[in-house]
Amino acid sequence: MTDEVFIIAAYGMIVLLGLLISLVVGVVLWVSIAYVIDIRQTRHTVRRNFPVIGRFRYFFEHLGEFFRQYFFAMDREEMPFNRAERSWVYRAAKKENTTIAFGSTRRLDVPGTIIFVNSPFPALKHDFAEVQPITIGKHCRTPYVTSSLINISGMSYGALSAPAVRALSKGAKKAGCWMNTGEGGLSPYHLEGGCDIVFQIGTAKYGVRNELGQLDDDKLHAIAAHEQVRMIEIKLSQGAKPGKGGILPGEKVTAEIAAIRHIPAGEDSISPNGHPEIRSVDDLLDMIGHVRDVTGKPTGFKTVLGDVGWIRDLCRAIQQRGPESAPDFITLDGAEGGTGAAPQALMDYMGLPLVQALPMLVDVLDEFGMRPRIRVICSGKLITPDRVAWALCVGADFVTSARGFMFALGCIQSFQCNKNTCPTGITTHNPRLQRGLVPADKAERVAHFVETMVQEVGVIAHSCGVDEPRKLTRHHARMVQPNGEAKLLSDLYGSDQFHPGAEFEFAE
Repeated sequence: MTDEVFIIAAYGMIVLLGLLISLVVGVVLWVSIAYVIDIRQTRHTVRRNFPVIGRFRYFFEHLGEFFRQYFFAMDREEMPFNRAERSWVYRAAKKENTTIAFGSTRRLDVPGTIIFVNSPFPALKHDFAEVQPITIGKHCRTPYVTSSLINISGMSYGALSAPAVRALSKGAKKAGCWMNTGEGGLSPYHLEGGCDIVFQIGTAKYGVRNELGQLDDDKLHAIAAHEQVRMIEIKLSQGAKPGKGGILPGEKVTAEIAAIRHIPAGEDSISPNGHPEIRSVDDLLDMIGHVRDVTGKPTGFKTVLGDVGWIRDLCRAIQQRGPESAPDFITLDGAEGGTGAAPQALMDYMGLPLVQALPMLVDVLDEFGMRPRIRVICSGKLITPDRVAWALCVGADFVTSARGFMFALGCIQSFQCNKNTCPTGITTHNPRLQRGLVPADKAERVAHFVETMVQEVGVIAHSCGVDEPRKLTRHHARMVQPNGEAKLLSDLYGSDQFHPGAEFEFAE
């Protein structure tokens, strides 16, 4: 028996030694091949000067993103969203406690910081009011009445996976908010959950285009015939890439996506950087009127502002044509928007951030008496209650978010959105990676995120002394200035002439 054990042990040692020798030989062989390749190639200087070892630079550079995120960055240091912001969304989406202890880690002396004006007589619980419904496009054949406060911004099926769109659709229905299709057309997954839908017409007219890429009225009418499609949004530009159309790599253009968009499968889907038929404010009003006539539903446009001169021109044109010619809403995206794949030059340097653009837009519309005829929807990193409450103070009627809802779905900010390798299954069409995203579970998180957001924006409103969020005005918030003084928004921008809590008629 002892001999048998010895033989087995000896045999095991021989096998182990063989494996070790094979491993060493394999490593030596790999190093030798890599050395020859590196020393002979001319593309990478570091690898040519430091064969084999130079390869680890790229490996560690890739790992650096994850080490910074999880080990080195402080709670409020990361960009575009820091750990404190993501953590709030994760807890809200999971219906976990969103309270914190031992004081805020947020610096209150940084210029641009928003501080809300608490009332000595806050609204009491028995005075709390439900968020009041708002009508968009009351002159349309089919106006849209909704009390939603925060909604899902435009993210196309194609940029997002089918499970992600399913989860958002079902979650939006549970939450009572709308979902914007993005420019990629209307898919069955958008309709599956039964939520209200805003159909977006991008520069490529995906889903409503003819063979020449022009708007097809019959296809548009068919889209609008869906009862769930409540509004039509004409996209002029988006925050991630003002002045450039959508980009969907060919590897993500599946046969199904190609059929929905009416484009070839497997080829890069690159939208024009503008609508050929919209080259002036008059063209824009003509297009809005045409789409509204075809669909009978509220029609507006989405844009990023670099200046408000053209908005003034738009308002003057509306005054000449009459109030019925006005867009039913304007969706304003800040330059800090970023779900779309985009050239860094545009994402980093083009367009105004929302904190500057929103008061400019609202003030011009008030200058011409265009509200509430034109409703204001805004987006741009509005994923926490303070940012949503700020937007309402400045004059927004509605807030939309894309990345906030991506976090609710489980996004970990891995910066893989422009590839087909998203580890959470949100922006990939790889079935293995999609498997981790269970729509039924994530739909609950989407609904919880909306519910918690509305609740905590309400907490801010009540602390300011008003009974519902849309009654917040510029007198209810301050912004820290470079000299350290926190000035009222009403002093910085002027008082908001109109807010959703006080309707007034269109000024002719």
